[in-house]
Amino acid sequence: MIPIPAFLVLAGILFGIGAVGFLVRRNVLVALMSIELMLNAVNLTFVAFNRAYPRAHVGHTTAFFVIAIAAAEAAVGLAIVLAFFRLRKTVRSDAADILKN
Repeated sequence: MIPIPAFLVLAGILFGIGAVGFLVRRNVLVALMSIELMLNAVNLTFVAFNRAYPRAHVGHTTAFFVIAIAAAEAAVGLAIVLAFFRLRKTVRSDAADILKN
């Protein structure tokens, strides 16, 4: 049986990779993928803590809702990126000054 701290270390590494990817890269698609990676790290944390308290299904239930919200976020984010690409012919976040008006 894998101990809970191993899951937490893996979730921390995944969250760190996602945070660095979001902060460093200027591509909007990479930023969306980094957000998804951070949400998956949080889901891993919820499920890992649910292993400590198996009778309460709060971790699994919360992870399910986070997955549903992440799917909706991905759909809306991709629609925004496609609309932005039609206007600017790029997906770089530096070119997003048109959104200010």
